[in-house]
Amino acid sequence: MRTYLAHKNSCHFQLTSHRRRLMQIVNLDQLEERCRDDAAPQAAVKKRSMKSVSPCAACPRFGLGFCDAVLGRPDEFDPGASAGWQYHRVVAAGKQIVAQDQTSPDVFVLCGGWGFRFLQLNDGRRQILNFLLPGDLFSVASVFEERFHFSVKALTAVQFSGMRRSEVQFRLAESPAIVLALAKTCSVEAEASDEIIAMLGQCSAEERIAHLLLHLMRRVAKRNVIREQRYPLPLRQQHIADAVGLTAVHVSRILGSFRDRGIVELSNGVLKVADLAELERIGSLN
Repeated sequence: MRTYLAHKNSCHFQLTSHRRRLMQIVNLDQLEERCRDDAAPQAAVKKRSMKSVSPCAACPRFGLGFCDAVLGRPDEFDPGASAGWQYHRVVAAGKQIVAQDQTSPDVFVLCGGWGFRFLQLNDGRRQILNFLLPGDLFSVASVFEERFHFSVKALTAVQFSGMRRSEVQFRLAESPAIVLALAKTCSVEAEASDEIIAMLGQCSAEERIAHLLLHLMRRVAKRNVIREQRYPLPLRQQHIADAVGLTAVHVSRILGSFRDRGIVELSNGVLKVADLAELERIGSLN
């Protein structure tokens, strides 16, 4: 636990450092105004914009932030312009996509499916740092650093996009909209990191699991239409255990208790929420 918390503090420092670097590129306080009123930076980026038959053109999550800012609107795609700096790959469930300490010239974004970012300890134990959903950068740090301090694995079958870091950084320097999207992503990662530290350091096992479920429910709801409080959640008990620092047996016992008390039920990749108020009472940090 101490090793993990020390790592999270280190990641928080890195996120803060990256945010300072963003602020050196452009004054973040002026970004919103510049994105609305200043068309000149965008014109420079359009000269190298991606306009092709890329899967990004039909992606239902295209407008979530980073991809939208980097690639431009789908109606601006220019055939062939992305050749050499962006590509797409499909990976089967359970396959590793990125290995810890691996270097890459690319920045990766998850396009479809679920993945997770994790650290593998020397004795084989695994700590899941966060779950990746469509539209997520593997890490904000990857925009600046070529070495990955983490590993990434496909939880389900996934599609991801790789974008050449040099091209992303060129566009970052030219476009306040991309800086703003990246800064917002950085802030989200920092907030999630703080919550994980508080959850692991102060919460009971029941509170940890409830908090994780609430966190994932909010993220899923931004990407899917939720009906009858049924959330797609393709997690196994071991994934939950590795995310909240418990054993799979302990997770099974708590999920069984939640089911018997009429709070939630996780079955066949779907989370059915019967008592949202009680789940929020147990898992909310506020």
